[in-house]
Amino acid sequence: MKKLVVLTGAGISAESGIKTFRDADGLWNNYRIEEVASPGAWARDPQLVLDFYNMRRKQLFEVEPNAAHVALARLEKNFDVEIVTQNVDDLHERAGSTKVLHLHGELKKVRSTIDPSLVQTLGGWELKLGDLCEKGSQLRPHIVWFGEEVPNIMIAGSIVRKADILVVIGTSLQVYPAAGLLHHAHHNIPKFLIDPNAEPDRYIMNLTMIRERATVGVDKLIGFLDKSDSTFS
Repeated sequence: MKKLVVLTGAGISAESGIKTFRDADGLWNNYRIEEVASPGAWARDPQLVLDFYNMRRKQLFEVEPNAAHVALARLEKNFDVEIVTQNVDDLHERAGSTKVLHLHGELKKVRSTIDPSLVQTLGGWELKLGDLCEKGSQLRPHIVWFGEEVPNIMIAGSIVRKADILVVIGTSLQVYPAAGLLHHAHHNIPKFLIDPNAEPDRYIMNLTMIRERATVGVDKLIGFLDKSDSTFS
């Protein structure tokens, strides 16, 4: 069974109604996104940071996976599918995908501020000041903030290197280190980029551009994969 690795970004979740990270020019309630998503922001005003993520988490409970999420899950019938996502939502999992690696954390999870290994799923959408981990420290969003390392990037690179087919969906390929993952793939494997606006590195070999939003683009991708060409069988 061929290994199909899928890298996903905000564009795939936008069609479910989740606002992309930099909607409204990166502003939230007149704060720049870096002012509510960084260690410095947490140190200055943890309540503001909690309010921001509570708002995002509440929205996540109100949306559903879209056709692109569902189609990727169904591909597991014919491929060994692994998804590496920049998104912090759980829409891939809710659609049925079984192998999902989150690069930037998970919105429905929280972790200890003194022991990052203590991670738990939040029961609802709201995290409050005074909500403590088992060691007695404040819980924070389980999110990779600006200025923090991306702990899963090495794992993601090893996944991409094993790909027989690589698909990138809903990302501009401008945010590093995630954007660099494309270069971990073998030169000779087929690669697909699904996004209406992305401008890929011209030196990427065997790349097929599908300039569509995710739901339309994934449908076209399946058409490519269904061809009898031995490259995809």
